[in-house]
Formats: sequence, structure tokens, C-alpha cells
Amino acid sequence: MTAPIQNLHNLVDGTWTEGSGGDVVSINPADSSVVVAAGQRADTALLDAAVTAASAARAQWAHTPAHERGAVLVRAAAIVEARADEWGRELSREEGKTLAEGIGEVGRAAQILRFYGNDADREAGEVYSSPRRGERILVTRKPVGVVGVITPFNFPIAIPAWKIAPALTYGNTVVWKPASTVPLLAVRLAQALTEAGLPAGVLNLVLGDREIGTGIIEHPGIDAVTFTGSTGVGRRLVAAGALRGVPVQAELGGKNAAIVLGDADLDLAVQQVALGAFRSTGQKCTATSRLIVTDDIADDFLAALTKRAREIIVGDPLDPTTEMGPVINGAARESIRGGIDRAIEQGADLLVGGTSADPQLRESGYFLSPTILDLPSGDLDIWRDELFGPALAIRRVASVEDAFTLANDGDYGLSAALFTQDLTRTLEAVDHIDVGILHVNSESAGADPHVPFGGAKKSGYGPKEQGRSAREFFTHTTTVYLRGGAARI
Repeated sequence: MTAPIQNLHNLVDGTWTEGSGGDVVSINPADSSVVVAAGQRADTALLDAAVTAASAARAQWAHTPAHERGAVLVRAAAIVEARADEWGRELSREEGKTLAEGIGEVGRAAQILRFYGNDADREAGEVYSSPRRGERILVTRKPVGVVGVITPFNFPIAIPAWKIAPALTYGNTVVWKPASTVPLLAVRLAQALTEAGLPAGVLNLVLGDREIGTGIIEHPGIDAVTFTGSTGVGRRLVAAGALRGVPVQAELGGKNAAIVLGDADLDLAVQQVALGAFRSTGQKCTATSRLIVTDDIADDFLAALTKRAREIIVGDPLDPTTEMGPVINGAARESIRGGIDRAIEQGADLLVGGTSADPQLRESGYFLSPTILDLPSGDLDIWRDELFGPALAIRRVASVEDAFTLANDGDYGLSAALFTQDLTRTLEAVDHIDVGILHVNSESAGADPHVPFGGAKKSGYGPKEQGRSAREFFTHTTTVYLRGGAARI
């Protein structure tokens, strides 16, 4: 039985409303003939209304006690958690990741909401000694104001949750534009928050395209912008924010390396590298897209990894046996295929993949095969360009030092994975590999809500996300010199 097409609406000042900016349609990437959801996107007038609503709500929300703000998030977490199976299925239909991953992502969104909902029970400021008698110095925090949130397609509920939850718990109001390819899960998250009792105007959802994203960063009523997406778009947003003098937090691209040394547990490394490269169809900023392996174990390791890649079941993400679904749309598939073809033209040896999967799948949706390429050098484009798909580029090295050098090769510095059982080498990697996230004996992808997330070099801009780091972006400090009058005893 075919699932009904879901209706999409914008949320402005507590009211679900039709837009007038043209159609927004969510297509199932596993079967491009299927419409998952449809509606009307926002225009600039509706964006203005959303910013006006957020501005009007900001003072009252900021002065709402932190425990009351947090209670809304905790209630929303329970709502999201209760609907994980239903919304996880919708997520898989809309974005293309497997059903298990879709349900897991919805559960992660609930975990994030709950973490920030409980923030009111953590320390809320700092007290310092003063060099002057009778005085204390307090450092308090205040919300930055109206926050523009722009989120990508690949984690349509988890990434919005890890931006919106801290923005709200720290007293800000939000105007949010999700990726136009995944509007349904955005509506679901907004529904959970409104059902949990979030006041009108505190969260406003505007469905739209690049024009709405640009409108958010350029709007005079927006006080800060948090963005996750491509490096090119992120840099434009950062530049536009600088012109207006508003802070921008941007989580950008990654070209993440996994390093497998000769003493590694090879079975574990094969399993984890395959997960890092091909889970979520490689559509993660933290996905493993480069592999560096020492010569002494390269042949055996690559044989095992290639075998595992051939065994990966590609197909309908709702089928419980499927291990890898489609990429998000036809443009993404053609871009990834183009990058693979270019690597082969430049001299890469294709070990497995390089096709659009099974012909029947190719006709129905946007499928690719897990692809592994053995590179003769680092001069190939695929060594530095982010394809954002299931393509893994390999380099062989003679020494550990060469491996660490190659891991640092390039503009990106988001995540890396190291496979070794040598503590000394691990400590060297911590010191020398320039990334924001380093995994030892686990895949390069993965993030927990209670610790910082973000990259080094050109993989990020502004304060890190998640954990207590989030408050560095969503609040500003006021340093208070507190002194009383003459003591009366």
C-alpha cells in the first residue's frame, strides 16, 4: 500500500501556514516516481513575518526561567522518541538512509533535546575573585537574540536538533530554513516542539530555496546564523555575515582519512572503514573518503575491504536487509559518478564499484555501488575534492610518518580515524593529526551530544557545536563587578 502524500506547511508565529513562493516537493530518492510530501515554500514576505515574530517573542522567552525552557525540550524529546518508528520510516523515504539509520537518527534527535533540556541543572555562570576588597566578579551569559538556522539534507532531524535545542535552551528565538529536499522531517521536529508547549514565535520554520537562505543571513532582524552545508555556500554566508557584523557558525566540508597501521586489528579495521565510507551512502561530512594504509599489510587489508564492499546490499532503504540506500537526488549521483570517472581517467585503479548499482535500481532511484579506488599518487582530484558519496580513495605508504603527513594533506580537518594497537603511535597522532575529531579504532563518523563537534582548518568557522561548546555561540557574556556598600554588622 502506497503511503499518502504528506502536506507541508511553514510555521510562523505559532501558526501553520501555506507559503506563496512556489512548490516544495519531497521525492523518494529510492523511487523517484514517489512524492513523499508537498506544499508551498515561503517567500520573502513570509520570511519577514517569521523574523518579526521571532523578534517579538525574544524578550519574553529570554526571561522565561531556564527550567521552564528546558522542560519544553524534555517534553519534545519524549514526543520525538515515541514517534521514532513512524518518523524514522518517513526519514528513510525522504532522505534515503536505511530504516535502522532513520529510526536511530530520530532517537538521536530526542537524545539531543533531552541533553539541552536538562541544561538548567548545570552551572550558569562563573565567579572570580577580585583584587579589590569587598568585591566579586561574576561572568553571566545572555542569549544573542534571533538566530537564523540553515540545515542540510543528510541528517534532516538530528542536525536541526543540535542547533535548535541549544539556541532555545539558552533563551534565543529561531528562524529555521531546512534543506528543500527534506522538508517533512523539519515539519515533524517543529510539530514536536509546538506540541510540547513552545510559545508562538519562538521557533519559526520557513521552507524554501537558496533565496530564503540568503534572505536569512542578510535580514537586519537576524542576530546570528548557524549553518551546516557545503564549503562554497558556507564561505558565502560567512562573508555576508561579516559584512553585517553578525556572528556565523559554519560546519563545512570534510575529506576524512582513515589510517590503518601494520599492528592494527585488521578485522576490526575492515569493519569500521567500511562503515565509515559506506554507511549513510557516504553522505556524511565525517564519512571516511580517504584511506591510508601501510605497505606491510596493504594487499591483505585491501583484499578484505574490497570483499566487504562487494557484499554490501544496496537497495530499498525500507527493506531490513538493505545496508546502503540511494544518494539524495540525480544531481548528486551524477556529480559523484563524474568524480569517480575523472579519478579513473587520471590513473586510479578501480578495485570495486564505479557503477550506478543494479540496472533495476538505477531505473527507479539514485543508487550507486560502494566504490574503492587505489591511487598512484596524491595528485588526483579525488584525493582532495569532497564527493559526498560512497567513494573511497586509497594511498599506500611506507611509514607511519608518511601516513600522518598524508592525513594532514589538504584544506579540510574535520575528522580522522586511526587503527593501531600501539599507544605511542596513538599519542603521536593526537599531537600531529590536525582535525577537530579523532577516532582511535572506530570509524571516522559519529558524534555525541555532550562533547564538542566541529573541524579544524577549513572544515569549520566559529565556535564548535554540541556539548557545552554550543553556549559559546548561542550566548554572550556579561562581566559583572559586584560590590556592596559599607557593611552593617
